[in-house]
Amino acid sequence: MTATQACPTVGEIVAANPNSARFFEKLGIDFCCGGKVPLDAACAEKKIDPNTLLKQIEAGGFKNSGEDAKDWLHAPISELCAHIEQTHHAYLKTELPRLAGMAEKVARVHGEHNPKLIKLHAIFDAFRAELEQHMFKEEMILFPLCRALEQAQVMPPCHCGSVRNPISVMEQEHSHAGDAMEKFRELTDNYTAPDWACGTYRVLLKGLEDLEKDMHLHVHKENNILFPRAVKRESELQ
Repeated sequence: MTATQACPTVGEIVAANPNSARFFEKLGIDFCCGGKVPLDAACAEKKIDPNTLLKQIEAGGFKNSGEDAKDWLHAPISELCAHIEQTHHAYLKTELPRLAGMAEKVARVHGEHNPKLIKLHAIFDAFRAELEQHMFKEEMILFPLCRALEQAQVMPPCHCGSVRNPISVMEQEHSHAGDAMEKFRELTDNYTAPDWACGTYRVLLKGLEDLEKDMHLHVHKENNILFPRAVKRESELQ
């Protein structure tokens, strides 16, 4: 990256090379809700040289392979919507109830010993409720509008006024989810089980950590790929 080149955002880098997400996760650089941050700004916060980081990504074997290596920047928008529903939404619809049950049990059994678990349970319940409504709104309103924009030759009717309006709401809700996941990490000491933790407690921590990783990819595909593509398509039709 030279002085004359525009600095790519973190989200743009991950969109072009999906497997580089693992590299950013390792460094603690947010590529989903924080995906619009230019790489140089993200690196400055971590005191990392952006050019060195780009070279490390290129040399580190983070080549595109597997399901999450698909080029969603150029695949049909309708295919991307279906992928999000069938992969990430389906995962959440299974995991949220499962983790909620474990969070309730762990809080009930161990909350007196560790009050943080009671708070974790409360935050997770709110997180689950908002995410379930969030997915419903995407599947019933936003994703159908994205599909309609892709297929239309002229601007289709839109009771939202513009696709930007529901996108703005979804991005705010993504930020809320991100804040909740930060709390999960804080309350569990980065998903570290104490020596006295029972099996359910340990499974809950692993489940929360896996949930966070999936949410990072999920939100990235929406914030940094689907939403900008839908906005661009709407602009082309106007």
